[in-house]
Amino acid sequence: MPDQTLGRADLRADCERCFGLCCVALPFAASADFAIDKQAGTPCPNLRGDHRCGIHATLRQKGFTGCTVYDCFGAGQQVSQITFGGQDWRTGSREQARLMFDVFPVVRQLHELLWYLSEALTLPAARPLHAELRRLLEETESLAGQTPDRLAVLDVGAHRQTVNVLLLEASELTRAGVRGRRKDRRGADLIGARLKGADLRGANLRGAYLIAADLTGADLRGADLIGADLRDAELTGADLTGAFFLTQPQLNAARGSAGTRLPGSVTRPVHWAAQL
Repeated sequence: MPDQTLGRADLRADCERCFGLCCVALPFAASADFAIDKQAGTPCPNLRGDHRCGIHATLRQKGFTGCTVYDCFGAGQQVSQITFGGQDWRTGSREQARLMFDVFPVVRQLHELLWYLSEALTLPAARPLHAELRRLLEETESLAGQTPDRLAVLDVGAHRQTVNVLLLEASELTRAGVRGRRKDRRGADLIGARLKGADLRGANLRGAYLIAADLTGADLRGADLIGADLRDAELTGADLTGAFFLTQPQLNAARGSAGTRLPGSVTRPVHWAAQL
């Protein structure tokens, strides 16, 4: 068991300490998000020898929007520097490289769970669950720190289900404190929905499909946004103060403005300024 848990800063991507794992390990298909097809385990043609992206400054213009909204939650540097002790996939054996590529998405999922558990521990209403949340956080961090061979065969899905049960309890406790009628739109198909100015305070939007939804000026204070698909959702002027389980990748995929009010756990995407 680790002496201390990872901080929020450790759960943010640090590309300087990673060997470009997301650019190699993960597959993508030609679409609105990616200009080309790429198989898992094959380096992106834009990846340079120093593990930097050759078109980083122009990813959106060149059809690689998907890269700009991705975040590994710090799994890249964890796998590169800790799990494999700084061994570069370019210089190691083919078997070791393949193992690294298999382990990366597993650790990414575990780090995402660490992010949610850490946030749940900041929710005052979830205080009755804090002891169990800390136990699961420590267990999740311990799993993420295992050897490559163990990580490769880990049933991360089963662990995710265990964590999700507790996160749902934390959500219910937190949203119970929001006044008024709390909408339950869990997993709802809200693609392209007209929700301009909608009152979604304390709403359950877990896993909701909000792709290209118009949420201009919507009130999302205290809403649970875990897993909500916000690709191209319009958040201009929306109030997400106190919204929880919102991740940076979700926000990066949305559209917004300087007037969009955000919780302190995320930062305003740089590309929003270009949309004004």
